[in-house]
Amino acid sequence: MRRWQHLDLKADGVPGISADRAYRELLAGRKRTPVLVAVLDSGIDSTHQDLKPILWRKPTEVPGNGVDEDKNGYVDDVRGWNFLGGKDGQNIAVETLEQTRIYAQYRAQFEGKKRKALAPADQALFDVYELAKAAYQKDLAHEKEQLTKLTEAFASNTASFGRMKQALNAAVLDTALLRQAAQSRPDVPSAGSLLAFLRRNGYGSTDEALKSLNEAVTHSRDRVEKSLNAEYNPRPLVGDDVANLSETGYGNPDSQGPDATHGTHCAGIIAGVRGNQLGADGVAEAVRIMSVRSTPSGDERDKDVANAIRYAVDNGAQIISMSFGKDFSPDKAAVDAAMQYADQKGVLLVHAAGNSSRDTDTGRNFPSARYLSGQDIPNQISVGASSRLNTPALAAEFSNYGKQTVDVFAPGVDIYSSTPGNTYSTFSGTSMAAPVVAGVAAVLKSLYPQLTPQQLKQIILQSAVPYHTKVNKPGTKKLVDFASLSKTGGIVNLYEAVKLADQQLAVK
Repeated sequence: MRRWQHLDLKADGVPGISADRAYRELLAGRKRTPVLVAVLDSGIDSTHQDLKPILWRKPTEVPGNGVDEDKNGYVDDVRGWNFLGGKDGQNIAVETLEQTRIYAQYRAQFEGKKRKALAPADQALFDVYELAKAAYQKDLAHEKEQLTKLTEAFASNTASFGRMKQALNAAVLDTALLRQAAQSRPDVPSAGSLLAFLRRNGYGSTDEALKSLNEAVTHSRDRVEKSLNAEYNPRPLVGDDVANLSETGYGNPDSQGPDATHGTHCAGIIAGVRGNQLGADGVAEAVRIMSVRSTPSGDERDKDVANAIRYAVDNGAQIISMSFGKDFSPDKAAVDAAMQYADQKGVLLVHAAGNSSRDTDTGRNFPSARYLSGQDIPNQISVGASSRLNTPALAAEFSNYGKQTVDVFAPGVDIYSSTPGNTYSTFSGTSMAAPVVAGVAAVLKSLYPQLTPQQLKQIILQSAVPYHTKVNKPGTKKLVDFASLSKTGGIVNLYEAVKLADQQLAVK
């Protein structure tokens, strides 16, 4: 069910956002004003068939001539900007986690020290260091164990798949061949169990399964060797002063970067061309997508997030989709200031709530739903992830939640969307749920350009469809009311949002 997020609970029996119904009953023939949505992410494949027609391009900048025509401090930023690159064109692909950076920065100062022996001015920083150190050590131990398991699984599966290929005299083991073998080859009894494995995990062949497993091994190895390595620091490649939070203009114009998988997927969810019979449909039409590269594999830096928000705002973005998060934010004040700037300029922020099965009312997740002052961020929507099953699995088992700090849920499990090289993949995460909401906001903004971020947020939250399904509290088997997991207790719904906007703005 590759388009499930667009379906309707009553019509289709699926707790989607009723996008197809909205386009059919409420949006046909309506005049819409183009909306610019910035995707702060890993980069976007600018040549993808489902995205190329809708990607933003700055008309005032001439590509590749080394001249800053619009004098905004970003040379040749024709398709956006990359805060993770150097002037020589190199790019950071994998970064450290924030807890790794904190541990590496302060271990010489604090290791072996007692809190009470420190000056009062250093005690708060010491507390952060101790939390970061504990998180770093726990994550490193877990990831090393995970890497061992994945490596062993890859070797074991490679061998068993090879034996099956030999037994069936086949170069490729796909589901069709295995289905036939399960019925006609009693001498190969494991064909049926292998078929069940592929189907259960959505693979068309054993080669696909091995490719996915190999990618998992690579990701885990990157985390052990780079993201959780206190000696690793790729930042000098960028050439900025990381301590200077007011610095701008660093980076390069490569808004695609070395691995644009995550950003391309998110962009497709928002606005992949609808109805062209290619791959997947986005939520919104009449949209342009701006790529701002600020999020590597590993943790984004607060300085880059703040600059990315300001860049998007200054270049006309009306909605900013932010599918990233981390456990520590040492320079949160800079991010807060950028979010306040976005608010002053009338820009809505849509943020993924995070994938740690955590109650963000009490646990750490950044960017958070509140400023350092404790005030709610008025122009931000925080989004949890839901599934297509109106069962105890409705709330994604990985999704963060919070009655005070998560606004709404949206489809985020098994979401099919664009990936680099004109391909498509199915991913899960609150990273997929946030762009669904950004797409809904873009539809509303295209219909009613006068809507402020606060009005967009109010309409989206007020129109969310409440669910009282008894669900597994994320990360547990404890059954709770789905409505207890967010402010609205509901799932975003495009049909209801457009209907409410029409009612409030008196459109006949």
